[in-house]
Amino acid sequence: MSALLEVNDLHVAYGQVEAVRGVSFSLEEGHISSVIGPNGAGKTTLLGTLMGLLPAVKGQVLFDGVDVTRMDTETRLDMGLCLVPEQRELFGDMSVLDNLVLGGYVRKLSSAELKRALEEAYARFPRLAERRAQRADTLSGGERQMLALGRAMMSRPRLLMLDEPSLGLAPLIVQEILTEIGHLRHSGLSVLLVEQNARAALKVSSEGHVLEGGRITLGGPAEQLINDDRVRHAYLGGA
Repeated sequence: MSALLEVNDLHVAYGQVEAVRGVSFSLEEGHISSVIGPNGAGKTTLLGTLMGLLPAVKGQVLFDGVDVTRMDTETRLDMGLCLVPEQRELFGDMSVLDNLVLGGYVRKLSSAELKRALEEAYARFPRLAERRAQRADTLSGGERQMLALGRAMMSRPRLLMLDEPSLGLAPLIVQEILTEIGHLRHSGLSVLLVEQNARAALKVSSEGHVLEGGRITLGGPAEQLINDDRVRHAYLGGA
C-alpha cells in the first residue's frame, strides 16, 4: 500500500538561506507522525511548503500518489490537506459557530452535512457548544486551540497538519488537546504533528522524525524514539 503523503528530497529556501535541506519521509493513511526539533530547525517551513504556502526549490511532494509540488494551496485544500498554523488564525470578531461554519465552507457542505459536522465538532469539544455564540477573541488559549482544531475538522481533511498545537497552553489543557489528537487516528484521519513538547507528541504518534538544521537526523517508530538516548537527552529532559 502506498503512503498517503510522500516527501522526497525536499529543499526550501528564503533567498540564499536554505531552511529545509533534502527532507524525505512518508506518512501512511491513519497514522500520526510527529516532527520534533529545536527552534529554527525548519519545522514550520516544512508544513508551509507541504500546504503550498511556500515554494519548493527542489524535491517532490506526493499526496495520495498525486504530485502536488507545484499545486496552489486551494487545490491542496480541495484534495484534503489542511494546516492549523501556530497562530491559529481565527476570526476574532466572529462567533465560535461562525468560525466553524467557515471551516465547512471550503467543502461546500450541504445543510445536512454541515449540521452533522457541527454536531461532531461539539461532541469532540463540548466547550465549543457551550460557547457557540461567544466571540472567538474572548476565548481562553485552550478554547481557541479547540476552535482551530474544530474548524479544521469541518473541512473534512484527509491529512491534518498541526503546527505547535500546545504552544502557550496550561499542562492540563495540553494533555486534553493532544489526547484528542490521538483519538483522531481512530477515525482514519492522518495527522502530521509539529510539536515542541516532544514527549507528549511522541506518545500519541505512530512514528516520529527529528528535524535539526533543516535535515531529518533521526526517524522511526515513536516508541523507539522515546527510548533513544539521543532523543531523551536532547528533547525529553534526560532519563
